[in-house]
Amino acid sequence: MLQETVGIVLPIFAMIAFGFLIAGTKILSQDVGDALSSFCVTILLPVLIFRTLANADLTSVNPLPLWGGYYSALFTVYAIAYFTVRYAFGREARAGVIGGITASFGNAGLMGIPLITFLFGEKALLPLSLIISIHLALVTVVSVVLMERAVVVDGYRKARPLPQVLLSVFRSLYSNPIIVGIFLGVLWNLSGLHFPEIAERVMGPMAKAATPVALIAIGMSLMKYGIRGTLAIGCVLSVFKVVLLPALVFFMTSQVIVLDPFWVGVATITAACPTGVNAFLLATQFGTGHAMSANGITITTFASIFSAAAWYAILMSLGY
Repeated sequence: MLQETVGIVLPIFAMIAFGFLIAGTKILSQDVGDALSSFCVTILLPVLIFRTLANADLTSVNPLPLWGGYYSALFTVYAIAYFTVRYAFGREARAGVIGGITASFGNAGLMGIPLITFLFGEKALLPLSLIISIHLALVTVVSVVLMERAVVVDGYRKARPLPQVLLSVFRSLYSNPIIVGIFLGVLWNLSGLHFPEIAERVMGPMAKAATPVALIAIGMSLMKYGIRGTLAIGCVLSVFKVVLLPALVFFMTSQVIVLDPFWVGVATITAACPTGVNAFLLATQFGTGHAMSANGITITTFASIFSAAAWYAILMSLGY
């Protein structure tokens, strides 16, 4: 089963490897990779999500059980990673927060959307969109609030008022293109308007282009992060990300909050996605944890060919 599943997911990671090769041999510059990533996140992926949600049946959708199962698991892993970095590795509080986000925040957009649609089809974009709709905002708000506290604990500055912190975070989130695509897709769906044929003819090819372009862009971006410094923390956090988190998500959504098996599968594979770049961005902003976050991004991306295949094989064998 696992060997067959590797064959199923191998084309996905072959495209990532192709992007890595393009950047490594300098056939195209890193600037092109950055432009491709920006094009995917700003245009192609929002179009794919908008088109799917605009035509989906949302009449009986309740996101609360999915959010409860997924995010209870996510923040459990976040806490485990924080305390592991803080006390097992003896790092400062700020590094603990970077460890938490590295082990829990997945690349659910640029990586998750093409991976999930490849494995489950476009109908999987409905539960995936529900996860993504609060993923960036929720994890970022928690991380920034914790980081503000960590800066105080580490003795770097006094605490800022919480409303001021939250306002600065929401200003950077409300215009996220993928979130806008989700919002507009749901809005169009609820309006009852007919989806024009000309719009389908324009958006259809763009939606199909989203997967290969996004995967090649991910491969090119890996040259930027690479492997840095000590690997120990990065390896531990990577295991938390691609093994512990999907295991907890599967348990919470299938045994505690019993969801539709299809949604369980989508949630589990989403949790198995590699670490998102926000971990490195937060590390850069607060001046700590650069190596652990960069290593986490690189290791989990390369490891995800095996972790995604393994989790998909497990799900298929269990009837999910």
